[in-house]
Amino acid sequence: MASEAALLPTSNEVPQQMGFDRLAEVLSSRISKMRQKIYAPDARKQLRKFSSGEASKLLGISDSHLRQLSIDGIGPQPELGAGGKRLYSLADINGLRQHFAGTRPKNALQVFPRRRPGERLQVIACASFKGGSGKTTTSATAAHYLALRGYRVLAIDLDPQGSMTAIFGIQPETDLGDNESLYGAIRYDDDRRNIRDVIRETYFEGIDLIPGAIELQEWEHEVPVAMQQRGTSPFFRRIAEVLAEVEDDYDIVVLDCPPQLGFLTLSALTAATGVLIPVFPHMLDVMSLSAFLLMASDLLNVVEKRGGAFQRDWINFLITRHNPNDATEVDIVSLLRSLFKQQVLTRPAVQSAAISSAGLFRRTIYEIDRADVGRGTYDRALESMNGVCEEIESLLTKSWGRT
Repeated sequence: MASEAALLPTSNEVPQQMGFDRLAEVLSSRISKMRQKIYAPDARKQLRKFSSGEASKLLGISDSHLRQLSIDGIGPQPELGAGGKRLYSLADINGLRQHFAGTRPKNALQVFPRRRPGERLQVIACASFKGGSGKTTTSATAAHYLALRGYRVLAIDLDPQGSMTAIFGIQPETDLGDNESLYGAIRYDDDRRNIRDVIRETYFEGIDLIPGAIELQEWEHEVPVAMQQRGTSPFFRRIAEVLAEVEDDYDIVVLDCPPQLGFLTLSALTAATGVLIPVFPHMLDVMSLSAFLLMASDLLNVVEKRGGAFQRDWINFLITRHNPNDATEVDIVSLLRSLFKQQVLTRPAVQSAAISSAGLFRRTIYEIDRADVGRGTYDRALESMNGVCEEIESLLTKSWGRT
């Protein structure tokens, strides 16, 4: 991995005082240079290949069975690395899933769990009032996990800061033009675009992205004006309406909401079939959560009185960045579980050097290699995030009526 020190300007590059425009220019330029080093040689992010052991776990078969398929020439063939090590792309793994689904129809749902006719599109809104709660990390990690499971995922970054967009290898301030975020599809004027025009394929097989950008903040200013005009759909239906145009293309949508209860978040919560609220187990964050829940309740009651129809199946809390050896954190987690019972996910996202290290380089735990952080550290972090994401997946499949 490239050094994070590459982000820092040298003393002779930076004058004593700069205006906002120059500050933005200097930092954006340095981030671009850093990205070129991280994503060498073409400055584009790519998903790593998976070992045969990892691929067999994703497929739910033994490594020896997977090896025999390769020997027999069945399904996509792996790349041979150093020492004859077999490496599989996610596209290869999905190809094998399709093979198994076709040859084992009784087990098709377990092998290739995409939604079936009659199962509605699942829309997860990841929302929080508090910055630093792990909202974006949770959104991106869940999207990656679900794609690794074989689902078709649309990730939508609703945060003007574009943090999830950066995880997908796009630098909002340099890589995006006007109307290339969801703003382009939900705006109220004549420049509105079809949602398909703002959806991008990503390097991660199975995930498409609608990136986030500063222009999303414009919508917060435009909605009050639009509310005074007749003939326009209410703001709270806007996201649900555009998602309906592409619902046949995806199984799951993951919405990374901004850390505020503005019009974007309210529209996302109205469109959501499930709401995930990350909570960092510190008292200030719990107090912020209380304010978030009170404000959300008041505002969504107003939305409902104005004709907003909610379709949520669940609202759950996720404990994030948890240190199980911290007695104060343990007490707060116990408090939350006593108050909200089963609405707190059983598995917390533990505090981990592996997850932090991945985040520094705009990756999730599913993108780094065990060798990058050490076997024990990696395995503990992977077990934690797998546990979280498995619970999220179970909420989705329950909504579909699967056992």
